[in-house]
Amino acid sequence: MAKPTKPYRTVDARPSRESLVKPGELVDLIEVTPLTLTDRRIYNQLLENAWEAIDKPVLHVIAKSELRGSHNSNDRVGESIERLMAAIVKVEAVWEGKPAIERVQLLGGNLEMARSDGLLEYEIPPRLRKIISNSTIFARLQREVMFALSSKYALTLYEMVQKRGNLRWRSSEKFTLDALRGVLGVPKGKLTSWSNLRMRAIDPAVEEVSALSDYMVEVAPIKTGRSVTHVELRWWRKDGEATGKVERALQFASPGRRARAEGRTEEVEPAPAAAPKPRPAWLDRQGAALKTQTYETAKLRHPGYDIYHVEGEWRSWAQDKEPAADPDRAFLAFFRKFAEANPI
Repeated sequence: MAKPTKPYRTVDARPSRESLVKPGELVDLIEVTPLTLTDRRIYNQLLENAWEAIDKPVLHVIAKSELRGSHNSNDRVGESIERLMAAIVKVEAVWEGKPAIERVQLLGGNLEMARSDGLLEYEIPPRLRKIISNSTIFARLQREVMFALSSKYALTLYEMVQKRGNLRWRSSEKFTLDALRGVLGVPKGKLTSWSNLRMRAIDPAVEEVSALSDYMVEVAPIKTGRSVTHVELRWWRKDGEATGKVERALQFASPGRRARAEGRTEEVEPAPAAAPKPRPAWLDRQGAALKTQTYETAKLRHPGYDIYHVEGEWRSWAQDKEPAADPDRAFLAFFRKFAEANPI
């Protein structure tokens, strides 16, 4: 008689260069303390950075520059870290075969180095480690999509669909309206009517996720009497042609993406590129600036990285070597290897 197979554990899943892994329990959690889009992105990065030993009582280390994205200051990182430390969430779990609700903190104690390019030491709280260790369902999140989504509601909806998308026996799930509000992280007292919730949170999130992810998404209201009391979340995987449109949509700024999601491409032009942040003075002392096109190419190929920090790493590495015949090409080659060795 064949032995029953053990369920696949979430901690056995491996992140890749393009995607990261998030335990299902941390997708459908209910925020007692509301978080921002930046908080959620940073938390996903902290989880990924800790992944190899996420269920162990160890300290994890990450460079603050990897968390601040396109911002030149670490202030927002510190604010997000403090909100994550203070955040209490409710997680649905199963203990001894029975459903249970656990209230846990998302982030434990940490140490932030004073240097602007310093490190952050942090730990995952013990009870949360236990939840993650017992997890058998997870969402695989594409980094490019995670950084392209423009609201925390869109990011949360994307995570919900990614968690459920590979379930062969299900393509929809019902939620009470209160449960959906909780999972989306709608602050108490905000968007209290169905019309406001749908117009300001659900519809924009559905449009973005349908435009940028591998799935088409729908949230249908269900009435009890005259009031909407439940919703049905539905999802289905796109065909090859639609998937190609996703790749193209990710190349446009938010107004252009929204227009394509709504089918009004003729009304909105792609947004002009944001002015690049100034090159730091300390880099000027290490060498002349590269071509503007080189910096733009680096930002497009490696979103989320501080390109000037990587340029500093490259110049330090190349200091005792023969000058490159083509510095711009050499920098991009170094950046590719740096990103492979230091994924975000």
